[in-house]
Amino acid sequence: MESVLAVREASVGYGGSPVVKGVDFCIPSGQISVLIGANACGKSTLLKAMARLLKPTSGEITLNGTRIDKISTKALARQLGLLPQTPIAPEGITVSELVGRGRFPHRSFLRGFTKEDYTAVAESMDSMKVSDLADRSVDELSGGQRQRVWIAMALAQRTDILLLDEPTTYLDVAHQIEILDMLTQLNRSRGTTIVMVLHEVNLAARYADHLFAMRDGKLAASGSPEKIFTESLVKDVFSLESVVSPDPVSGMPMMFPRGRYHSESILRKNI
Repeated sequence: MESVLAVREASVGYGGSPVVKGVDFCIPSGQISVLIGANACGKSTLLKAMARLLKPTSGEITLNGTRIDKISTKALARQLGLLPQTPIAPEGITVSELVGRGRFPHRSFLRGFTKEDYTAVAESMDSMKVSDLADRSVDELSGGQRQRVWIAMALAQRTDILLLDEPTTYLDVAHQIEILDMLTQLNRSRGTTIVMVLHEVNLAARYADHLFAMRDGKLAASGSPEKIFTESLVKDVFSLESVVSPDPVSGMPMMFPRGRYHSESILRKNI
């Protein structure tokens, strides 16, 4: 598979011991890739490194064969969009103004919005179904609405690659599905390469074309959900006994945790 974003033997940390340790993989172009793993395994740290928010202490990360630290900030922002886990909007900013900030990498100094900028903003808001909120203050929106607005801002950058750190955080299940359906539609219609960190492993298995499972800062497994999302992987990565069977809706693997209480209850019933 063609790959535009590659992590080569990269170790990443925050000043002390590395959190990510010698990870090596390529992101498949035009697909949805999801990073999964237990808390503190290095998923978000790795995503930040791919977005150049953190610099590897060893190894390298490349975009189209060029190390990302050698690419100018503006050029990188034209190719790669990022939605962090907890973005903060300026107080009082409207939806259209926030989405419009996604066009900054494409604008030259002292030049106003062009027809292309307005079109990109309008299409991005429309794709995330927030056009009717254009004049509303972001502060007034619900969690699900805000998340759709932030994604619309990232879409307005018109990048080939989109990195999202927990795009469904703090959302109820209906809004989680809504956001993931919209991102899937974006991928299928535009071919945008999407890389996400998700905690909900069943949603990861349902929506991912490719999974990257991490354990203790290293890559434990990678591949399609059908091939790697197994009971042994869940035990290895999450230290959890489970049953994995097909999702009756999508047909993708779905994990059912055993848990101590229910396992002991079944055992008592059988005695």
